Amino acid sequence: MNTNRTNMTRRQLLAASGISLVSLGSAAPAAPLAPVSIGKIAGYDQDLTRLLAEQFDQIGGIAKLVAGKTVAIKLNLTGGGRIGSYSAGQTHWVHPKLVGACCHLLGRAGAKRIRLLEGAGRGDSLADKMLDAGWDVPALRSAAPVVEFEDTNRLGRAKRYSRLKVAKPYVYPAFDLHPSYEETDVFLSMSKLKHHEECGITLTIKNSFGIAPNSVYGDDAGVDEPNENPRRGREAMLHLGRRQPPKSAPQEVDFASERYEGYRVPRICVDLIAARPVDLAIIDGIESSIGGEGPWVKGVRYANPQVLLVGRNPVCTDAVATAVMGYDPRASRGQLPFRSTKPSAPDAPQYAENPMLLAEAVGIGSADLARIDVRGVPIKDALYDFESRRKP
Repeated sequence: MNTNRTNMTRRQLLAASGISLVSLGSAAPAAPLAPVSIGKIAGYDQDLTRLLAEQFDQIGGIAKLVAGKTVAIKLNLTGGGRIGSYSAGQTHWVHPKLVGACCHLLGRAGAKRIRLLEGAGRGDSLADKMLDAGWDVPALRSAAPVVEFEDTNRLGRAKRYSRLKVAKPYVYPAFDLHPSYEETDVFLSMSKLKHHEECGITLTIKNSFGIAPNSVYGDDAGVDEPNENPRRGREAMLHLGRRQPPKSAPQEVDFASERYEGYRVPRICVDLIAARPVDLAIIDGIESSIGGEGPWVKGVRYANPQVLLVGRNPVCTDAVATAVMGYDPRASRGQLPFRSTKPSAPDAPQYAENPMLLAEAVGIGSADLARIDVRGVPIKDALYDFESRRKP
């Protein structure tokens, strides 16, 4: 199969029609739908508060959603380092100015409490991680009446984990998560529009991978109980299934299932987004990266898509974002972009599953562009061909 030719045909069709791509999978008719807004934004020095407010209005507004409520925002601050001379917020993290604009608008809409959530890494607080990256943390704190920061890789000040169940599990029937993911009225995912080395792309669904705490799902988690001083990532446990979580946490539904990360990671992401549903999705593609999810990936480079996507359904939002990247949101595993570019053994598979189709199959949302109401800028006018810009 000539995948490059196939994807070029899809991109050309998309640019010409502005409606949909060639569908390679059948949609689930009952999958929920919600409108998605696309905005064209030249850079982070634009009036992000005004522009994001317009996109919120395009999907029906946020006042009814957040007024008088606690809002938790899962950020994408994966890893560290720089790509060339660009800041992390320009390439593989969400940008602090966008986070600040979002917090301000949530506060203006009446949110009583805003909690910024992310795994901070090896012992640092989330605020420290931001400060080390040059973020203006005091400005974020003052963006709304109450803005808090929580490292969700460990319990920290919390007393217990929250067990959130998965109605139709692929890998895990439930997860033990930091209680901040349960003790909130509204859950907002703020992710980056970029490639991913193992999964092809990383958007809203993949952003939920980061809500699994390293204390429970990290490779140095305890055998019986969580490790509240985790120092390792989730490669052996979640990516490769070489060990199970502590006995205190729910175990896999099928210990004999496929161990390949292109199979496991998308399914675990869908399980996580089913356990902790996303009420509002924001995908930062104003500036981004091509070729991988961070500077540790060989060949990753800066990208300048100048787009921002906002939606109430994570699958619909990811489907539109995938189309903006020049890909088919209904592509099968092994077809672009759903194939691994990570070097592996000669006999190892290279495919990645399409998480949108997995999520659609369990009723989370629709990945069918023909059914999604796209507002703001049309897809054809926001198209930024990621594949043709990938480094050879």
